[in-house]
Amino acid sequence: MASIAATCLRLQPPTTVQFNESGQVTGRISPLRLVSVRPASKTVRLQVSCAAKPETVQKVCEIVRKQLALPPESELTPESKFSALGADSLDTVEIVMGLEEEFDISVEEENSQNITTVQEAADLIDKLVQKKAGA
Repeated sequence: MASIAATCLRLQPPTTVQFNESGQVTGRISPLRLVSVRPASKTVRLQVSCAAKPETVQKVCEIVRKQLALPPESELTPESKFSALGADSLDTVEIVMGLEEEFDISVEEENSQNITTVQEAADLIDKLVQKKAGA
């Protein structure tokens, strides 16, 4: 794992970088999402996971827009928080139910409580769909 001296490192799809063993940037690779970073005074350890497919994010946006009765011109991004869009806990439960129906998956209650953004929902969906396909 590469050591990097940085006070802040944030990767968001599609901006991603690839590091060599000495921590130098060597190029761009497929979309990744930063999971954890330690302070610059210590060795930085990166854990990455694949970000959801763009079509999954788009479908989540459509379901959220429909559930919250958002106008077509309202902007939804992967970083959009359900609470900032006016969703309460019941709305979030209904969004999760809509996602389960659309993607033919089952989201455990403990996982559904951790979904606060479009990206988190899309990442979980892709993970559950992959898991289901592998079963």
